[in-house]
Amino acid sequence: MTSASSRFIPPGATLGVMGGGQLGRMFVHAAQQLGYFTAVLDPDPASPAGWVAHHHVQAEYLDEAGLAQLMQRSAAITTEFENVPAAALVTLGAHRPVAPGADAVAICQDRALEKAHFRRCGVPCAAHALIETEAQLAAVDAALLPGILKTARLGYDGKGQARVRDRAELAAAWAAMKGVPCVLEQRLDLAAEISVIVARGADGQVVHLPVQRNLHRDGILAVTTVPAGIADALSAQAIAAATRIAESMQYVGVLCVEFFVLGDGSLAANEMAPRPHNSGHYSIDACDLSQFELQVRTLAGAPLVAPRLHSAAVMLNLLGDLWFARADDATEPDWAAVLALPGTHLHLYGKTQPRRGRKMGHLTITAATAEGAREIALRAAVALGLEAF
Repeated sequence: MTSASSRFIPPGATLGVMGGGQLGRMFVHAAQQLGYFTAVLDPDPASPAGWVAHHHVQAEYLDEAGLAQLMQRSAAITTEFENVPAAALVTLGAHRPVAPGADAVAICQDRALEKAHFRRCGVPCAAHALIETEAQLAAVDAALLPGILKTARLGYDGKGQARVRDRAELAAAWAAMKGVPCVLEQRLDLAAEISVIVARGADGQVVHLPVQRNLHRDGILAVTTVPAGIADALSAQAIAAATRIAESMQYVGVLCVEFFVLGDGSLAANEMAPRPHNSGHYSIDACDLSQFELQVRTLAGAPLVAPRLHSAAVMLNLLGDLWFARADDATEPDWAAVLALPGTHLHLYGKTQPRRGRKMGHLTITAATAEGAREIALRAAVALGLEAF
């Protein structure tokens, strides 16, 4: 966004979003609460954000007529997922303020570019190698094994990844991925996983949410805990690194950077998302400014105020598997048992068809203390049939 485009867009204007999933839905709710009208571009007629927006442009992301309609309706435009074609953001950015910009999104869309950017910023990440050819496959340094092979593009929630112990498994995994460009990462000794969400305005101002501690299962976020329960110095280091990454891209918008805490207490950047992140959903109920209001503020050029955590929180991700926990046919979970627990905040995303592995909603438990939030969260997990944590 240029200095001219950083002027404040007051409530009453229409803010657009590329993508109609749950992140777009929560952006729309936040924008509407502040008094904005909203427009969503998404090809799915039943998209979660499309259901609640004032305008749903039902079109593919590179459809010229659809992009033109979104531009005509919107004073500024954001995106809710990183795999929106960067070319579409270039087209939109030629006519409207777009945040984040196409250049930053393009970096986040490619693991190799992402890791190169981490290194340029002086932020450590796992030792790795790019594999695009048979020659690069054969030349992989043995020190990178055992490792994790990841597709350079379009991988998320554990998809496009394979653990490999030796060269034979590496070759087989790359073949199974059809020989697409991949990144091989050295497997690290992890003590914990954390994430930092920062919001940066066009004027360069940066604020951040508290550091979040995350638990993943099968590559999908399962539990987020705030406060993260890590040393203040480590939290400060993670926040400084995430801020440096955002500033170096001249980033405008909400950015999440995931980190590994290693066995020796050091940090290594894992990946980043140019949008609000699943690990920040708790902020809707536990902070006085959510990550989605921060997204609205950065897009509209509104003042950024540092969010304050007013309650300890545990966030449980609700996947479609819950609907099949008791039978082969989809059955609604026992929401009444969950809502009977104090401090529970249920968020369902309006998806009509539950599927295993599909993100259907999240449950945030707030309490005065971290121990209190954890105790209620464990009871909620039992009521839902979720694995203990």
